[in-house]
Amino acid sequence: MVSSNVKRLLPLWGAVLCLLITPCLYAQSVADPGLMAEIARIKAVDNHCHCGPAGVERAAKWRADDPLGAPPYPAVVRLRVDNPEWLRAWRALYGYQSGDMSGPRVRGLFETKLRLLREDGEHWPALVLDRAGVETALVNADELGPGQAGTRFRWVPFADPLIRPYNGGERLHRLMQKVQAGTRPSTLAAYTTVVVTPTLERWRRDGAVAVKFLAAYRRALDFAAVPEADAARIYEQQACGEKPSPAGEKALEDYLFRYVAREAGRVGLVVHIHTGNGNGPYFNNGNANPELLEPALGDPALQGTKFVLLHGGWPYHKVAMAMMDKPNTYADFSAQTFYLSARALSEVLRDWLEWQPEKVLFGSDAYSDENTPLADWEEKEWLMTTTAREALALALTGMMRDGEITRPRAIEIARMVLRENAIKLYHLK
Repeated sequence: MVSSNVKRLLPLWGAVLCLLITPCLYAQSVADPGLMAEIARIKAVDNHCHCGPAGVERAAKWRADDPLGAPPYPAVVRLRVDNPEWLRAWRALYGYQSGDMSGPRVRGLFETKLRLLREDGEHWPALVLDRAGVETALVNADELGPGQAGTRFRWVPFADPLIRPYNGGERLHRLMQKVQAGTRPSTLAAYTTVVVTPTLERWRRDGAVAVKFLAAYRRALDFAAVPEADAARIYEQQACGEKPSPAGEKALEDYLFRYVAREAGRVGLVVHIHTGNGNGPYFNNGNANPELLEPALGDPALQGTKFVLLHGGWPYHKVAMAMMDKPNTYADFSAQTFYLSARALSEVLRDWLEWQPEKVLFGSDAYSDENTPLADWEEKEWLMTTTAREALALALTGMMRDGEITRPRAIEIARMVLRENAIKLYHLK
């Protein structure tokens, strides 16, 4: 006979058991082989990367006696140089046969990479994309370099200098020279007319498909609606040599962010915004919460502009998911490809794909550290693209298993995420 105390505890035990079991049921651990094979054949569009140009100049900083190198600060597990997953990239890129990550074999691998960089020359960047199964990469850089001409690499310049007319540094100075602005205009109206709009138009003519804001590295993403008259007064104070208050400086940036975003939409440029976790151990994640962008994304004046929440706001990825309800807002999962394992990433993707699959974009965020020669942008491009495919296969397998989608729909969604959504968003041919 069951005691009354035990009877009272049974519902609690049931709830605990449900909590323990549910994650195991939800997180698919094995991908459907046929689906994985289909996904492996899809030529991807990488929505966000820092792929390097051709050339061996960066190799001058590499140390042959330390071919693995070390990141500048403690890295997450998948970016550590002792992560055995790099072996997979080495095999695909360089034909590396050993399972050893130290000693003479890795030094030989280092020499192989240097040789290929020299021999392949300007073909090298495209060859890396070929081996990663990437058709087109959107490169975030001040300008594209050797080996990045044509349609394989699309340009995404930095827009941050434009919203800091008195603190934009050398980058802003170069932008002003490009549009023959001469000296900085003395009024806000002249600045936007002579510098900002012509720069956006020039970028579009020169092949850019989007612009990127890194603002969260300096400030919160709460770009308020500021009256033009207030912003003009702050601008003119600075023109007269007065130092604005922090609130005044923020207000001017807020106004110019919305101006840049509106003009970018007018000329056909998508706006990329860094959201979520950032580079460096002391990055302020709270400043990069995509929730802070909601007033700007919903501004009627900006509804003609398309926005992409880079990195999907992780660890605020559910907030980013909710933002995708807005017709002008998309998210990619770049950087999550190395923050998370394929299994963990598949859980994020399943949530997103059950919500707004048309708004989800693949991105690798492949980048270089000058002191990690065998875990550089090339190795990241291959490994993070592979991780994305594996995570997508896991998420879609779970959705098929639970009767949410058919196999043809799973393949269709995979194509959307890896390429079709980006092709439509950026009008790629």
